[in-house]
Amino acid sequence: MEDSREDWNLLLWTGLAVLLPILITLWCSFQRPKRKVQLKDLFRKSKHGWHYTDLFNKPTYCCVCTQPILQGAFCECCGICADEFCVRKADHTLPCKEIMAPVQADGSFLHRWVRGNVPLASYCTVCKQQCGTQPKLCDYRCVWCQITVHDDCKAGLSGGEQCDLGEFRSVIIPPQYLYQVNKLRRRHPDEYCKLAAACGSVWSPLLVLANTRSGNNMGEVLLGEFRTLLNPVQVFDLSEIAPAKALQLCTLLPPGAVRVLVCGGDGTVGWVLDAIDTMKLKGQDQFIPRVTILPLGTGNDLSNSLGWGSGYAGEIPIEQVIRNVLEAEVVKMDRWKVQVASKGNYFRKPKVLSMNNYFSVGPDALMALNFHAHREKTPSFFSSRIINKAVYFLYGTKDCLVQECKDLDKRIELELDGERVALPSLEGIIVCNIGYWGGGCRLWEGMGDEPCPPTRLDDGLLEVVGVFGSFHCAQIQVKLANPVRLGQAHTVRLVLKSSRMPMQVDGEPWAQGPCTITITHKTQALMLYHSAEQTDDDDEDSSASEAEGHMANRTTKPIYTPEKSTQSL
Repeated sequence: MEDSREDWNLLLWTGLAVLLPILITLWCSFQRPKRKVQLKDLFRKSKHGWHYTDLFNKPTYCCVCTQPILQGAFCECCGICADEFCVRKADHTLPCKEIMAPVQADGSFLHRWVRGNVPLASYCTVCKQQCGTQPKLCDYRCVWCQITVHDDCKAGLSGGEQCDLGEFRSVIIPPQYLYQVNKLRRRHPDEYCKLAAACGSVWSPLLVLANTRSGNNMGEVLLGEFRTLLNPVQVFDLSEIAPAKALQLCTLLPPGAVRVLVCGGDGTVGWVLDAIDTMKLKGQDQFIPRVTILPLGTGNDLSNSLGWGSGYAGEIPIEQVIRNVLEAEVVKMDRWKVQVASKGNYFRKPKVLSMNNYFSVGPDALMALNFHAHREKTPSFFSSRIINKAVYFLYGTKDCLVQECKDLDKRIELELDGERVALPSLEGIIVCNIGYWGGGCRLWEGMGDEPCPPTRLDDGLLEVVGVFGSFHCAQIQVKLANPVRLGQAHTVRLVLKSSRMPMQVDGEPWAQGPCTITITHKTQALMLYHSAEQTDDDDEDSSASEAEGHMANRTTKPIYTPEKSTQSL
């Protein structure tokens, strides 16, 4: 009897030992989503820019309880950190960066300190020794000028509590400026200029517009880094607000002083430039900003042409990006209107598109169309620049075998400034406005084996070339072949007489039936050109020629003649 009772006791304790951890784990798994939902609701209503993380990438301490934390939340604007149980208290007791604040009685602007979790390798402004070395919540950082100071050195800070906004004061919109603008009775550019005088003679505010869906999905990280350095009101997520609304901030700033940094691909840049054209239609020409690019897309040909590189992957810090923008020079870039009038639809208005980079019909448009169709089905798969280029390569290899665009010369007519051009046996035609095409290839100059008129961003001319197929495109990209140079023109007209053909404008593809396509000059945009030294002498010379001043218009006779082709396979 006693043995039986002992057996039951052993069985009971064994069951508890097995079931209790399981029950605790299940309870925690149910409570965790519940806490996350509560935190998400708090984040939505908070003035802080909270981001939840399961693991901090460096030793981090809670700004409320001062204890080490592994998982919790941090504010991307002011940098305060809190564990899960202290987030609500931190949200109520610790203020964030103020985007708008009144001026002090003496006209000064004070530091806004956050204690602890200072950036790695930061140094004290007073004693010049490294900060944040102790294993606890210690030392201070100003969220505006980004200086750091030890707890013991804070009292000896030169200048007291006055903040000068630090290295990037010339691009930051001070909170007191927006406060004074909000108090103005008369909203007029002259009033903005008077207020701007207090911000310095070289004040040139920078607006950041980031597309979080471009390229390697770096947009989220960049938004946080720019909000840390600048006023959060200057930084916009284009997945939440359209460029047209974001650019309305330009109308509250001094005319001609604003720069816009577009973080995204060529499509995002075109989206922003279209919004700037809308400002012109509203009579806001004096507030038009200068546009620069941080390339996050797959091709980034426009960025390449303006000297900003073929893609950004965090290789240089954001501080250096801002310095490069400040040193950039203003250039003008032609923008073009593409009218597509479908054959037979006489009562329907022609489709009108804006072009910054290039228009093409043929194999490269087919690859873009196939890529676009598959990305729409599974967008999460196309989150890497390397994967995107690999998919392009696969579609190009497929077209080499199928040749869906052959005999293009029999189906299309080309006119340059009203003059008909006889075409060889082509599969594709590309009309370029900029020097780069296909993710970094200099299409018009090619390998430089034959002299040709240079490409420019502001000459009002388009360069027209032909390709013999997908394999020819691949040869051009690795500098083993040249395209067929067909000519330069102010106006390009293409007539698709039969069948459907893939077409694209700046990477936006579609399948088009018989139609007439007319490309004419639309306007010019003010862009910022980065004149950094190139490793390739040819690229340096070509890029420099694009960024020169105005150039007289040239006569535009077709370059290609059937008797003498610039390309032979």
